[in-house]
Amino acid sequence: MFLARVIGSVVSTKKDETMKGRKLLVLRPMFPDEANPAQLKPGGSTVVAVDALGAGMGDLVLFCQGSSARMAAGMKALPIDAAVVGLVDTVEVLGKRAA
Repeated sequence: MFLARVIGSVVSTKKDETMKGRKLLVLRPMFPDEANPAQLKPGGSTVVAVDALGAGMGDLVLFCQGSSARMAAGMKALPIDAAVVGLVDTVEVLGKRAA
């Protein structure tokens, strides 16, 4: 699992039948800052993930990639590589709250 911030959404009117009605989010992975582990810093890449939890813009989420993404409830038959599997309340790194 990975941490990410929701930075956008994707609208696709033509897609695989199994993906109809699925919410797609653009995620920016987040990592502890090496200089200050109590801070999370954004990674350089983005990921498009299927959301089944109702995450919104700016939310911090947990996501899975690869075959693990299809193990989330209701995702087994979907042609996906990433899924939002948790909405994050807090993150603690080295005993300090990072988010």
